[in-house]
Amino acid sequence: MNDNKLVMLGTGNAIATKCYNTCFVLKTAGAMLLVDAGGGNGILSQLEKARIALTDIHDMFITHAHTDHVLGAVWVVRMIIHRMKSGLYAGDFTVYSHDKALYVLDWICRMTLSEKDRSFLGKRVFFREVKDRDTFCVGDMEIQCFDILSTKEKQFGFWTLLPGDIRLVCLGDEPYNETNRRYVENADWLLCEAFCLYRDRDIFKPYEKHHSTALEAGRLAEGLQVKNLLLYHTEDKNLETRKACYRDEALMHFGGSVFVPDDLETVEIS
Repeated sequence: MNDNKLVMLGTGNAIATKCYNTCFVLKTAGAMLLVDAGGGNGILSQLEKARIALTDIHDMFITHAHTDHVLGAVWVVRMIIHRMKSGLYAGDFTVYSHDKALYVLDWICRMTLSEKDRSFLGKRVFFREVKDRDTFCVGDMEIQCFDILSTKEKQFGFWTLLPGDIRLVCLGDEPYNETNRRYVENADWLLCEAFCLYRDRDIFKPYEKHHSTALEAGRLAEGLQVKNLLLYHTEDKNLETRKACYRDEALMHFGGSVFVPDDLETVEIS
């Protein structure tokens, strides 16, 4: 038995309005990592609904600088600084990402935050750049990031070994690149985008947006001998049937377990 959990704060793609943009919290007995933050201050509401206090978040990873991933981070930074000023936040807050995403986050913060708030940047709020293959530790999680080699926007995924020797890989929100096989193959958990169902590809046009479908995610997981596949970053027109339909389509080519979480759902990572 372990305490590894993944709390899906949002599961939708960039233009989703019926669910929040894809972001999540990865938790162990000794660590908590916020991964992305969606496209606005809705992140604050999602954290409240998930009963995760900002005062408990000290580490964040940003995959890339698209609006549906980085703009919510501005609100996280702002509200953590607000708590720091009020004496309600102990310790420091660190955001990990590559140079492009941190440049965007830093610029927005410096252009929009008050002078007093900006004074916390570099003193108690740190934007730490990581490069391809760099590692960093968050509590009992050692994390290695890797460039997913996006053709649209510089983006990093990551893998980590969780307590219980459970290897979890996050591919970000674009299709897998074979160059990264070493990080993904034989993983216990693979977090992978599925923009829509294969049967709906002519409606949502995933390939034009450099995304994939649930069927292709299942085929990928089987080829890489992954044990558990978790799908996110989907369209929001079929939320009532999404869980069953996406799962069934992925299982057409995958013999493992498939998870299609809803917003605010907690998944036990074992």
